[in-house]
Amino acid sequence: MNANHARLIALLSAIVVVAALRLVPHPPNFTPIGAMALFSGAYLGKRGLAFVAPLGALLLSDAIIGFHSGIPFVYASVMLVVLIGWAVRSRITPLRIASAAVASSVLFFAITNFGVWLKGIYYPQTLSGLAACYVAAIPFFQNTLAGDLFYAALLFGGFRVAELLMPTLRSGQRQPA
Repeated sequence: MNANHARLIALLSAIVVVAALRLVPHPPNFTPIGAMALFSGAYLGKRGLAFVAPLGALLLSDAIIGFHSGIPFVYASVMLVVLIGWAVRSRITPLRIASAAVASSVLFFAITNFGVWLKGIYYPQTLSGLAACYVAAIPFFQNTLAGDLFYAALLFGGFRVAELLMPTLRSGQRQPA
């Protein structure tokens, strides 16, 4: 197996493993979704696989957990977070990853809660209804942010350690953190 193949398998395995963590009990919104998409964008780069890997892992775990009406907004958020991963791809540092994780959390919060409001079931489709929807979601945001930061540290830090321990996982295009 060549180095590029080994690296790709390691990256995809990391994504699958964190996606599987959605299946274990966890606090509401403390999930690896955002970090998984960020990691995929940063390491799989500007190719279709950067989108397919986190969306596929999400789809598989949703097939077990159950589908819900907000899925289009969650999946749209994941695709946009992959793009945030592209932005940090050229220079992966702890500060850039943390900043990207915060941006990912905010993006996910904005899009998914807009989706809740848009359905018109819980909140009136007015500006005050939208504001009420966002305000009601604030307690969940702290878990989203904590989960994104935790899992980003786990994925990016873990992969960096793996690169240091196994030179075959290193890429000549990646700058050290």
